[in-house]
Amino acid sequence: MLRRIAAQGSDALHTGPVADDIVRRVRGHADAPGRMVAADLAGYAAKEREPLCTDWMASYRVCGMPPPSSGHLAILQILGILERLPPLPDPLRQAQPGVSGGAQPGVRADAPSADWLHAYTEAARLAFADRAQYVADPDFVDPPAGGWGSLLEDAYLQQRAGLVGERSLGRATPGQPGATRSAWAPMADQPEHGTSHISIVDAQGRAVAMTTTIEAVFGSRIMSDGGTGLPGGFLLNNQLTDFALAPTDAQGRPVANRLQPGKRPRSSMSPTLVFDRRTGQLLMSLGSPGGPAIIHFTAKTLVGSLQWGLSAQQAIDLPNFGSFNGPTVLEAGRFAPETVAALKARGHQVVETDLPSGLQALQRSATGWFGGADPRREGVVAGE
Repeated sequence: MLRRIAAQGSDALHTGPVADDIVRRVRGHADAPGRMVAADLAGYAAKEREPLCTDWMASYRVCGMPPPSSGHLAILQILGILERLPPLPDPLRQAQPGVSGGAQPGVRADAPSADWLHAYTEAARLAFADRAQYVADPDFVDPPAGGWGSLLEDAYLQQRAGLVGERSLGRATPGQPGATRSAWAPMADQPEHGTSHISIVDAQGRAVAMTTTIEAVFGSRIMSDGGTGLPGGFLLNNQLTDFALAPTDAQGRPVANRLQPGKRPRSSMSPTLVFDRRTGQLLMSLGSPGGPAIIHFTAKTLVGSLQWGLSAQQAIDLPNFGSFNGPTVLEAGRFAPETVAALKARGHQVVETDLPSGLQALQRSATGWFGGADPRREGVVAGE
């Protein structure tokens, strides 16, 4: 099967024995037979889309995937809102060698402060509200105000930043970039799973940040042997669950990310390349698995490495956190009780849970490339 794909390229997946076996297994599922036909695979084509590139902190140009991925837009909305808030002293509680600082067992002293976490998670609520309202396959959904860049314009981010106050919003509402009112209904919260990421820079300086997914672990739990009859094969994905499970809201308004024939589902994948804004030199390649938390994992690493001066590995090692426009989610056992108490005092509903990212990052240093991988999962750094 792999030899056939190597020889014929993607055509071997779209037609012939491999495609026939995929269709047979989908339509023959014992509990939930699908409606796929051979023409669905034969007519599929990968689409090349222009990346979104956004300036950040005057020094950097951050490039990522456009819709139907929501990653770049949400990350740069969060970072853009933070950039327009008053600067905070000591946003990171730096650990001192040999000094515990009175931290509880398992609690790291080098963690974001409660004030910074408040600002970040408020910015995240605002970004995720816009994500739920607007982001979907651009072949089916027009961007607000005529372009996705409207969600990242200075005046719009200034207006959104003005909504961040001393107490938590709890749940933010979507904004209105430009003068056009949206007819879409916000997509309801639902779980997302799965994903893998790899970052590579070769000896000639060519770089890739690649995120792939079959959604949940083992995808749809359907395995195709490509028509060989041999044990093993490859798993079929479960990406339909990335569409809105309810196509309309209670008022009958359509959800932008609803299921439609030929439509590609919204994702949170955030493969990211960072360039020096002045010289154009590549500075970082990064990304992560983690469903919607990918957005927070990637944003945290960008802030830690490029704003706080940490190495890629130190930034990855920082505790994980975020909000999906609901509770403030903190990595369990990584934040001091006083930090949690301070957030609750500002109106946050705090949930502490496991948050393994799977981040992979490469960062240019004075002596070459430096790599980082999340020790919470199986990632490693390797090179020559």
